[in-house]
Amino acid sequence: MAKYRRLEVLNGIVDSGLVPIFYHEAVSVAGQIVDACATGGARAVEFTNRGDGAWQVFTTLLEHRRRSQTEIMLGAGSIVDAPTASLYVNSGADFIVGPAFDGEIAALCNRRKVAYIPGCATLTEIGNAEAAGVELVKIFPGQLLGPEFVRAVRGPQPWTNMLVTGGVRPDAASLQAWFEAGATAVGIGSGLIRRDWVTAGQFDKITQAVAQTCAWINRHRAHHE
Repeated sequence: MAKYRRLEVLNGIVDSGLVPIFYHEAVSVAGQIVDACATGGARAVEFTNRGDGAWQVFTTLLEHRRRSQTEIMLGAGSIVDAPTASLYVNSGADFIVGPAFDGEIAALCNRRKVAYIPGCATLTEIGNAEAAGVELVKIFPGQLLGPEFVRAVRGPQPWTNMLVTGGVRPDAASLQAWFEAGATAVGIGSGLIRRDWVTAGQFDKITQAVAQTCAWINRHRAHHE
């Protein structure tokens, strides 16, 4: 069962404005990445289902969180079908993220009160997801859609909450462009959790990058309240 309730997860992501995204096949390394993100101020982290045995790594991450008493929400990403979503939900995932909307996943997550964040690239897809109870949609791929897409959606649908993934850089200019357009939060992967830092064991640099990204987001929000 998820440690955090759906409302806690959604509010946590909205409040922080950032979801670091990563995959690593080594349990010990994955745990250090999660700890680095938490120390930097991230409230939620997405572990992507992209490698053989990813589910086993994720379940071990949940145990690592329990032992270390790290206060961070752990979600499973790249989930494309209900059976895989069920596997992660029953393992204790706090939220489920997918590259596209799937009605069966939405129904499963609604039944278990687990936050579901599906990828959407059109107003129709966003509308279908929201009709199925989705509170936060993932705008993906962000690098193709651009900030203007987010701004355009906010016109007729100011109630739509959007987590932008893909094309978001952990720098002040990129973050300003997305949040000024109306993004609710952003998901950042390799730009934030750089492979060279992970390979070198420089997890402190991940912590610093997460902290700086959170600071930029908070600064932007403070100037636009």
